[in-house]
Amino acid sequence: MNQINIRLLQKQELSEADKIFRLAFGTFLGLPNPIKFSFDTNYMQRWYTNPNAALAAEINGQLVGFNFLSKWGGFGFFGPLSVHPNFWNQGVGNELMSATMECFRNWQTKQISLFTFSQSPKHLHFYQKFGFMPHFLTAICAKLVCQKQQELKSIRYSKITLEQQKECLQASLELTNNIYSGLDLISEILAVENQRLGDTLFLWENGNLEGFAICHYGAGTEAGSDTFYVKFGAVNSGIKGSDRFTQLLNECEIFSKIVGMSKLIVGVNTSRHQAYLQILNMGFKIDTLGVAMQNPNQPGYNRPDVYVIDDLR
Repeated sequence: MNQINIRLLQKQELSEADKIFRLAFGTFLGLPNPIKFSFDTNYMQRWYTNPNAALAAEINGQLVGFNFLSKWGGFGFFGPLSVHPNFWNQGVGNELMSATMECFRNWQTKQISLFTFSQSPKHLHFYQKFGFMPHFLTAICAKLVCQKQQELKSIRYSKITLEQQKECLQASLELTNNIYSGLDLISEILAVENQRLGDTLFLWENGNLEGFAICHYGAGTEAGSDTFYVKFGAVNSGIKGSDRFTQLLNECEIFSKIVGMSKLIVGVNTSRHQAYLQILNMGFKIDTLGVAMQNPNQPGYNRPDVYVIDDLR
């Protein structure tokens, strides 16, 4: 058995890590040319968000696997955990997961979640070994952008003053903390802005932030070519929660058109019944199904009355 060394992934290794990611997922899915899996998306930019949360596995000096950890305040998730197919079933994934869980413990993360293949007993068994339990399905939904050109009613983070940006960040924290105590998306908003991956929309009403959406669009982001992807979106629940959610989705579609994207993608855990059904009622079709796995075995913010868009890929 070769000695597996777990360390931090280095910037100069991102190109090789990207190849491993595509080979691993493309091979598992049985693609004829695995390296072309998800060829115009880019998950390697996660390294820049927090280089100290990017793990690498090496054998004899060769990079054979990696994992990115994301910290949204007291909530965390990880991925894409990837191991080169030539090194499958050699303990690389186990070592990466052990280091991953140690990192989350050091962060004192309240809830850890992941997205994985719902049809794969192998994946479910693997993550169950580390205390994760499968919960509801997560639906990645898509629609063609067909909304007529309109002006945004929301404001774009990239187009406002520094003072207004600070106000939006603080308000976003208050909104997400009401959804799940400790949930904090500020780092994700800043990553999108600093890395020029897209923009964040903020919906204000009568001086209150009622919702926001963190958006990627175009090649070289997690969206891909000609695609607009809502990585995270949320609105205040309550009596007007459904109306706010509809407005946020409409704003995303209008913005998709403004920036020249023809496909809009959103993800939602099906335990958020109202949000899930509302997305389908607005013309989205399920493109991919996965399953959310949680550690500890608790729902987190996957509750019927929660209006949140994400998929944790």
